[in-house]
Amino acid sequence: MQFQNTRARQRSSSSDSLERVARLASGSAVVIFSSSSCCMCHAMKRLFCELGVSSMVYELDQDPNGKGMEKALSKLIGNSPAIPVVFIGGELIGSMDRVMTSHINGTLVPLLKEAGALWL
Repeated sequence: MQFQNTRARQRSSSSDSLERVARLASGSAVVIFSSSSCCMCHAMKRLFCELGVSSMVYELDQDPNGKGMEKALSKLIGNSPAIPVVFIGGELIGSMDRVMTSHINGTLVPLLKEAGALWL
């Protein structure tokens, strides 16, 4: 019985974390889930800053529920590192590799314009 209760709490906590990620991700045109000590996260934040985008950044290592949200993000993106993860217009774009690919092939700026994060 104890094992079943523990599993039920874990599922509930995971579901709560996923719901929180979804809510936060839809709260701004560009949302970055990050860690304050991650060099890849810093590079991601810098990219958007240099593009002139004001993104909402959630530093998971500074959030009491950060570990749960990191696990939820990991489930969303598969086997990639859980952070950094970017949402544009409430839609999951992915981690660093997906964002950089979009930037290099020229599809990132149109996404940002469509989401209202860039006007020029």
